[in-house]
Formats: sequence, C-alpha cells, structure tokens
Amino acid sequence: MLDTEQLNSHYDQLDTLGTADVVRALVDDQTQAVQAVSAVLGDLTRAVDETVTRLARGGRLIYAGAGTSGRLAQLDAAELVPTFSWPAERAVALLAGGRLAMFEAQEGAEDSTDGALQDLAEVELGAGDVVIAVAASGTTPYTVAALRRAREVGALAIGMANNPGTPLLLEADIPLCLHTGAEVIGGSTRLKAGSAQKIALNTFSSAVMVRLGKVYGNLMVDVKASNHKLRERAVMLVMTAAGVSETEARAVLAQADFKVNVAIVSLLRGVSVSEARALLQASGGHVRAAITSTS
Repeated sequence: MLDTEQLNSHYDQLDTLGTADVVRALVDDQTQAVQAVSAVLGDLTRAVDETVTRLARGGRLIYAGAGTSGRLAQLDAAELVPTFSWPAERAVALLAGGRLAMFEAQEGAEDSTDGALQDLAEVELGAGDVVIAVAASGTTPYTVAALRRAREVGALAIGMANNPGTPLLLEADIPLCLHTGAEVIGGSTRLKAGSAQKIALNTFSSAVMVRLGKVYGNLMVDVKASNHKLRERAVMLVMTAAGVSETEARAVLAQADFKVNVAIVSLLRGVSVSEARALLQASGGHVRAAITSTS
C-alpha cells in the first residue's frame, strides 16, 4: 500500500475528538509538508535551472495532472500570467477530464493514458518544452503517460509525487519526491500531500521567474497592472525600486502604459521609455540585465 494511503494510527479516534483537537491535529500535521519540500531542495534547484535554460530558448511550461494534483498545477499555471506577465500560451495546464474537471470531479479521467497523449498532441508538445507532471500517488495513468511522452520527444520531464519509487518518479528526468506519509484522514491526499505540492509548485515557478529576470531585488516588477489595486501596487514598486516620488513614478508609468519594468529601467538608466523597452527586449526581459548592460 502506498504511504499516502496508509492509515495513521495516531488519529484512529479522530471522530471522537472535540472540534479544537480536530483542528489542531489537521494543522499540526501540515508541518510535514514543509519538511517534505525541504528534503528535495537539491532536485528542486536542478529543476529550476534546467527549466530556465529551456524557457530562455522559447520553450513552454506544460503542467499535467489529475484530481487535486491537477487542480493545483492548473492554479500555478494560471497565476504566472498576472503575477509575472508570463504569456498564457507558454504556461499550459493539462487536466485529466478537461476544464470541467477544475470544478467538478472527473475521477475516471485519470485512468486514461490515451487522454494524456491526445492532450499533449493537441498542444503540440516539443523537445524544447518542460513538462511537470504531478500526482500524489505517483501511479496515476494519465500523469505517468504524459511524462513518458515528454521523455520520448526530448522535453524536460519533471515528476512530482508523494510516494517514493513510484512510476511517475521513475519516468522523470528530475524526480521530486515529496514524502509526506500517512494523512490524518486516511487517503485524503488533498491534505498535507496537496500542501507539499502547492509549496513545491509555488517555489518552482517563482524561482524560475526570478532567474528569468521577472523580479528586481525582491520586487515583482513584471506584474500586469489590470485593476486599481494593481496600478497602486505598480506605483509603489516603481517608487521603491527607483527611489523616486509618487508623482514621478506615476508620470513615467503613464508613459510606459503602466509597465513597471519599463518604468524602472527608464528611471534607473536615465533613458526614455522607448529606449527602456529596447533595453528590456535586448536583455530578454531581464530587468537587472537591462539596467546594468553597457549597450
């Protein structure tokens, strides 16, 4: 039996506990999610570095999963677009059962290897892409098939699972085993197994974006300022990064169509907005490189 499916004898009387004790048990058990991610920092670092290399050459991030794991992967892909202005067509999330499965469980879809192959064919998976496949069990046929096809075409295959020695990890170029063990509620991998996946996915994609220059210092400088809150955040980011007044930040942002990275490069390099855009294009969108380049 998989570790995530084992029964946790420590909580075998969970239903007899008071509400406060049930809540404490569930929260306390989550600490193991952080520990599980910490245990794979080396592999996670390698996954980030190799992904950055592929994406810098024009590759895409393609997530694949089913059920809870697939929904977490879908969420990670979706958040890259507003947070880092990453092109939506380069953050593709494949979920067993299709988009409907994001909101309504399509449990049978995870058993379809043909479904995975068809989904990958539709997005035209190529050798320059990165596939990150996520499954708590590490045995989900849809997810395993997706990762196997990734390796066949020469794409970077990253596998994330919560059970060691499982097929998904064995198929991966870079296996990420988030070994969280038995859950408080037997078999409910939406608990600490899911938490570990969320932490690892957040860490992975955020680190990738840092390495691609979407962050300056620790500021999110390629955010899409698509509403009032985000426009005000853009002003704060420019003020902080460039050390200018609110008035000056707003003026340059207005010229730069509220593109934070363009405004920062313009102010710190002392160049026009159009020159700042050219510097960013030449640096591949890397803000610090655009600021420090000698061209």
